[in-house]
Amino acid sequence: MAKLKTSFFCQNCGTQYAKWQGQCNACKEWNTIVEEVIQKEEKTSWKTTSEIKKVPKPLKIAEIDSSQEVRMDTLDGELNRVLGGGIVPGSLILLGGEPGIGKSTLLLQISLKLPYKTLYVSGEESQKQIKMRAERITPEGDNCYILTETKTQNIFRQIEEIEPEIVIIDSIQTLHTDYIESTAGSISQIRECTAELIKFAKETNVPVILIGHITKDGTIAGPKILEHMVDTVLQFEGDRNHVYRILRSLKNRFGSTAELGIYEMQGSGLREVSNPSEILLSHREEELSGTAIASTLEGMRPLMIEIQALVSTAVYGTPQRSTTGYNAKRLNMLLAVLEKRSGFRLGTKDVFLNITGGISVDDPAIDLAVVAAILSSNEDIAVGKDVCFAGEVGLSGEIRPVNRVEQRIQEAEKLGFATIFVSKYNKISTKFPGIKVVLVSKIEEVVEHLFG
Repeated sequence: MAKLKTSFFCQNCGTQYAKWQGQCNACKEWNTIVEEVIQKEEKTSWKTTSEIKKVPKPLKIAEIDSSQEVRMDTLDGELNRVLGGGIVPGSLILLGGEPGIGKSTLLLQISLKLPYKTLYVSGEESQKQIKMRAERITPEGDNCYILTETKTQNIFRQIEEIEPEIVIIDSIQTLHTDYIESTAGSISQIRECTAELIKFAKETNVPVILIGHITKDGTIAGPKILEHMVDTVLQFEGDRNHVYRILRSLKNRFGSTAELGIYEMQGSGLREVSNPSEILLSHREEELSGTAIASTLEGMRPLMIEIQALVSTAVYGTPQRSTTGYNAKRLNMLLAVLEKRSGFRLGTKDVFLNITGGISVDDPAIDLAVVAAILSSNEDIAVGKDVCFAGEVGLSGEIRPVNRVEQRIQEAEKLGFATIFVSKYNKISTKFPGIKVVLVSKIEEVVEHLFG
């Protein structure tokens, strides 16, 4: 038995200390440093059998095989889009999200549909509980093996017998290894278990997907180094009051981090939403003031979102400025532009802004729709249901061009919109016979078109 060694770790950022102290020097948090017992000993490979290891040799960059790595299709269009086309063999993917948001349901649903032999390791639920969920999801294949285990050495022993093509761990905070004496979920255990899984994935070219718990601040629990160690970090988010879930990529070594996946939570699992505009646009029969449609982009995907604004006389001395899903500072800037450049007296009025569907958007191209919704509510004149906007508003009141405007116009035309307002400084080479493109350069021109 090797000699035991005691060390102290910050539970917030993972910084190691030789002795206890009240405040962490790295993250400046108080009372987050706890004692953990670690054990130093010679570590073996993740395999139990002894093998002669090949020592890697340096290669010239011209000698390295540059052929494209074949990705593994998950048969889930939304997940494929967020990952950049599928799962890269030998990669480590970390999925985080709020408790009860649907992380386990998503990965179990995918593992049941995968055409590859999959090992689903759960440290939180029994095999019967997972079976009940699988029956509710209605599995389509029988390539999924369920294992309830938390010790990494036992997991690797089962991996040697089954030889899966994909391994899913639910969750990394429940695992523990014999090399570390501290409890499961501690900083050192999470770091060591992840290191073993990374070594396994890189040596065998088998991808590993981890589920990670998050803290009350919304960050993934454990040391920040955990997110640096893995190849891809996915965030599964949503509101308990909405049935829609959004899958974002916070880090991706094999693709873009701007892509977005949208799911709808149903009794039979998560349904892919191939047309997000259907959930972001309200289906109303009559036209109401204070509503405008904006054309935005999430990665390569165009979205039509609905902006709602309410402008009313301030009851108290100080007017309120409240936003949901939009930057409050940018709203204040647009209100100042309307007051200074266009002559609208909004300084003594309450302004409330909401983006429907429970999503947050930081695309500056929705500025024009925000302005249209505010003016519509202020004048109590409805904007037509078949009118949409795509333009950025500058501090001098000019309408600035936005990127990939032709893709935005094409999406609006496909969804049946009759008119779209864009900046006249955008270079549009394609003809769109199904939609009228109105080119504007100032807010005054937009007001004249909409309200006369």
